[in-house]
Amino acid sequence: MTDEQYMKIAIELAQKGVGFVNPNPLVGAVIVKDGKIIGQGYHEKYGEFHAERNAIKNCEVSPKGGTMYVSLEPCCHHGKTPPCTDAIIESGITKVVVGAVDPNPLMAGKGIEKLKEHGIEVITDVIAKEASKQNEVFFHYINKKTPYVVMKYAMTIDGKIATHTGESKWITGEEARYNVHKDRHKYTAIMVGVGTVIADDPLLNCRIENCKDPIRIICDTNLRMDLDSQIVKTAKEIPTIIATACVDEEKIKKYTDKSCKVITVARRYEHIDLSKLMIALGEMNIDSILLEGGSMLNWSALKSGIVNKVQAYIAPKIFGGITSKTPIGGTGVDLPEDAFFLENSTITMIGQDILIESEIK
Repeated sequence: MTDEQYMKIAIELAQKGVGFVNPNPLVGAVIVKDGKIIGQGYHEKYGEFHAERNAIKNCEVSPKGGTMYVSLEPCCHHGKTPPCTDAIIESGITKVVVGAVDPNPLMAGKGIEKLKEHGIEVITDVIAKEASKQNEVFFHYINKKTPYVVMKYAMTIDGKIATHTGESKWITGEEARYNVHKDRHKYTAIMVGVGTVIADDPLLNCRIENCKDPIRIICDTNLRMDLDSQIVKTAKEIPTIIATACVDEEKIKKYTDKSCKVITVARRYEHIDLSKLMIALGEMNIDSILLEGGSMLNWSALKSGIVNKVQAYIAPKIFGGITSKTPIGGTGVDLPEDAFFLENSTITMIGQDILIESEIK
């Protein structure tokens, strides 16, 4: 097998940690000796051993003289666990092949240098593009200190997110909705506006067995969410953050008494400042957000520049209607050249529906 083939196995292993390691990166490791894989591991849960230590621990025979393939540069600093470079050096491994270099300022090549200083051969950038893509959330968060925001919506082929009567269940099929729940597990938090809560009374959990629920973030400028809503009633079980501009302590206490965390954010025009909210959430170790807002919150998020990726689920059906809502509300741009441009688009068929994913340019 080639270096690229072994690295693909490491990347596949890393994927098993999706949803469980945030805000840490996804990392997988494979140890090869005499042309045979003798150990494998991945970062399984935040606060627990990293991929490299797990791979060494899982070795069938001594890894001394072997080669490690790891999807991300091994860490060389003390965090929740000891440095992985120390474990590699102590194991007697003589060669390390790295997928992507860690952009963390605590790392940024230091792990590679430490291995080289101890006589270990290091090869870098083996299918680095794929390895980096896998950790787009981590790379963004570690550099910007704000969450990576994915704006998701489902619409008909004529661009409607509800009928003219306001009905929207269901636009897409079961397979597409299941994929959304996988993303609710993948990303740390889910964010909606209070209008969505009032209209739909959603639970905003992940309905997949053995998966985690996202932290729920409700943008509620004037703090008007119903205290009897499903969100508030389940705040003891699922972490819930209400972002508001309201400073009425008596009003706030009604929500905190029901286990909601309330954070106050300055206004920008008529609503909370989403840019400042992202800074506050980043400081709370929230590295990623699935934005499932209505058309007005979607427009505000785009306008404030917090959106990194757009997920558009398109159903093969037509609602029609001049008054039927579209995914993005607000005033819209004035001229075609003022549009929000997207790039690096991918198209995936999920059941009968189409998923288009694009990055904000």
